[in-house]
Amino acid sequence: MTVTGIRALRRLQMGKETTPGTAVTPTTYWRGIGTIQENREVIFPDEHVGVFAGVDRNYAARAESILQLESTEATFEQLPYIFEMGIYHDTAATTDGEFSYDFPIMSTDIKSSTDLATYTWEGGDNIAAVYFSHGFVRSFNLTGTAGQALMVDAEVFGGETAPTTDSGNFTSGLAIPSVEEILFARGKLYIDGTATGTIGTTQISDTLLDMNMAVTTGWMPVYTASGSIDWSFVKQTQPEIMVSFTFEHNDDAVAEIAAWRANTARLIRLEFENSDASKSLTIDMAGRWDNFEKIGERDGNDIVTGNFRVRYVPADTLFFEIDVVNGLASLP
Repeated sequence: MTVTGIRALRRLQMGKETTPGTAVTPTTYWRGIGTIQENREVIFPDEHVGVFAGVDRNYAARAESILQLESTEATFEQLPYIFEMGIYHDTAATTDGEFSYDFPIMSTDIKSSTDLATYTWEGGDNIAAVYFSHGFVRSFNLTGTAGQALMVDAEVFGGETAPTTDSGNFTSGLAIPSVEEILFARGKLYIDGTATGTIGTTQISDTLLDMNMAVTTGWMPVYTASGSIDWSFVKQTQPEIMVSFTFEHNDDAVAEIAAWRANTARLIRLEFENSDASKSLTIDMAGRWDNFEKIGERDGNDIVTGNFRVRYVPADTLFFEIDVVNGLASLP
């Protein structure tokens, strides 16, 4: 009987690197789905050697890996991995399991490449496993709809793909971590004015129906002549964050449309807790409304969607901050 790959036997395992780009043994599972795309730029040189069909001379000029973490339920325990690989490495975890993550808010506060956590990833199935090192997040999305869990997806970019050192087998003996899903219905929305306002003061109830947060982290690979065909290091360029909010068409929505017309900056907080408030995800952002779409409907109910562009607001020294409390003293 021929043994072939089975989807149910796929795995994704990862471990935080001590030195960016130096592979480590994975320490935990990613509780989601995705497979590793191996990218190699193969060149067939153009030449005149008198062979009508062309000869098979070729070479690999560049190599890299892309792991698309497909949309899965966001959890208090595993979201920090995305933030560590896509925002910066935060060592402020305490015994109460609180992690805080900031994007740079001004030119003098830009985090250096050494502040980004990179990870070694293993992926494959029961037939073979491959790995890459230097994994970081180029973009991620957080989406939520009332009555469902908050969902996350991300693009992890890494160095050259290779079979795992253990003859193409996975690192064994890892425990599957316990996780708790973040429910969108337990979320709270706060919107306040700037300068004289305090973020998290004014709760907007019975209004938010769903949201889609698209984050381009700004972290990018830099290719240099350094003895390898994959890239050498990462650097951060300007991040870009857009958040789409779908509101019940009510007085609160009309007030935000008025703020858009007046080009008024806003402070927005999204706060999610579990049932006993022992875990939380808080997202603070500043910026301005980019646009509002025309009135739509959902099951005969009028709704309106506004698109918010997150930008640094000097009056409040705020751009974008995330805080996670999950009861872990450190990430596995």
